[in-house]
Amino acid sequence: MAKKGSFTKMSDKEIRYNPGDIGYIAGLFDGEGSLTYKKYKEKKAKGIYDCWRISMEISMTDQNVIEIVHEILMIGTVRPKKVPTGMKPQWRWRCSFRDCLYVCKLLWPYAHVKLHKIEQVIDHYEPNLQHIGDNIVNLSLERELRK
Repeated sequence: MAKKGSFTKMSDKEIRYNPGDIGYIAGLFDGEGSLTYKKYKEKKAKGIYDCWRISMEISMTDQNVIEIVHEILMIGTVRPKKVPTGMKPQWRWRCSFRDCLYVCKLLWPYAHVKLHKIEQVIDHYEPNLQHIGDNIVNLSLERELRK
């Protein structure tokens, strides 16, 4: 099980995932997760720059489910989420930037509700992935390739 504040970074070696596990996480993310894809201005010593915040998270009160997500994906962090006094404790799994891209590419064939945000992240990091420059793909062919 993941320890409080545990962190795992994406490795370079290819990992084989069970499609059922990824489908489960995609459904969980569609219902309980959130994806932030936002550009903002940041003031630094040499001026003001455009910066991006790209992250995804799943928060819930069931710690075991959050730990299962972390164990399957082997990426991101698991930490307790701050909640007001008297509320049930919550746990959060979170990843950001390139790790977020990695997870988005795993969840993409199974996502429905958050599909548009997932495609925004993929298009941000891999704009030349599609030849015609839009989000039209052959979903059945993509699912066959991922088996």
